[in-house]
Amino acid sequence: MSISDRLTDVRGRIAAAARSAGRDPSSIRLVAVSKTFSAELVLDAYGAGQRDFGENRVQEALGKIDALRLPDLRWHLLGHLQTNKARRAAAAFAAIHSIDSIELLQKLDAAAAEAGARPELLIQVDLAGEATKSGVAPDGVPALFEAAARLRAARVGGLMTLPPMPETPEDARPWFQRLRALRDGWLADGVAPGLLRELSMGMSGDYEVAVQEGATIVRVGTAIFGSRRSGGPSGPPASTNTKNPSEP
Repeated sequence: MSISDRLTDVRGRIAAAARSAGRDPSSIRLVAVSKTFSAELVLDAYGAGQRDFGENRVQEALGKIDALRLPDLRWHLLGHLQTNKARRAAAAFAAIHSIDSIELLQKLDAAAAEAGARPELLIQVDLAGEATKSGVAPDGVPALFEAAARLRAARVGGLMTLPPMPETPEDARPWFQRLRALRDGWLADGVAPGLLRELSMGMSGDYEVAVQEGATIVRVGTAIFGSRRSGGPSGPPASTNTKNPSEP
């Protein structure tokens, strides 16, 4: 099956899941997770109409961005971001899904202001307390909302979560429900709606369940590009990323 065929299948499944939940399919953004896959495969997906792509590593993404130079692509950073890479990330990515500290938020904002960029930042909420994953515990999120009010260039636009690896798609549903409930609770507490527009949740194995539970962004890799091989065509195997081991 070609990348174009896989994209058609994934889009159809997203639309069906949205309709089953009484949602408008156009309200869900599909991010094709291209980490470890070549720029040529990104170009294949681009030819099939895909415009949002997700990467885990800044350096790998910069190589693809430079190779492709397509101005209408939106690049999403999904993996853990160290503060010493904030400057490069702020200028390169339209969205960064892994904000887990006020320090990172502030460094990205300063770098974005310097670069004349306006990246959208999503707070990664750690719901399960897994040692191998980044994120901020729910009780630490309000402090990031307060810091977001002082940003000059970057903007916080929502939440992201990586649940424990599910045995079945249904195993992920409670985690997605919890993130949505947290979002609704913060809205009820008076957090500005603009800070909570997006819910980035759901990957290749469970994105349909995520859509049913309110995801506005799903991150799908293997269902579009196929299985990742060890030492893939564009970089090291995904399993070397100890911060976010889940497979999109």
